[in-house]
Amino acid sequence: MRLISAACIGLIFGFGIALSGMANPAKVLNFFDLFGTWDPSLAFVMGGALLVAVPGYRFVFRRSAPLQEHAFHVPQTRQIDARLLAGAGLFGAGWGLAGFCPGGALPALGTGQVEVFLFVGAASVGILIVRLWPRATPKQQAST
Repeated sequence: MRLISAACIGLIFGFGIALSGMANPAKVLNFFDLFGTWDPSLAFVMGGALLVAVPGYRFVFRRSAPLQEHAFHVPQTRQIDARLLAGAGLFGAGWGLAGFCPGGALPALGTGQVEVFLFVGAASVGILIVRLWPRATPKQQAST
């Protein structure tokens, strides 16, 4: 049942990305071109997502646990560290240079464009590197 739910959610998300035009990197890049062909539609897509997500999270977190999991998996820290800043910087740079975020690139794989496959491949390698990179434990961080 979890796989069916995940597939349905992914299809709905992908349909929304495609419908909004956010699978087109030119549309995303035009959002960042403030003094040229600026296109504010990305801001409207993000605003629409927030209008759905904020009340949705408030509703869901009233439950003691998710429907298909034993507990909610939320970050345990609110600390802003170098690792977080580096990841955010790389994400933003990749998004601004390529016109894709990972969520928008996955539905765009259906276009068959080589650039999309290169982006998804590079993002996958980056995810692998981060997962394999050794992390300092809190005890190690305190001693440095």
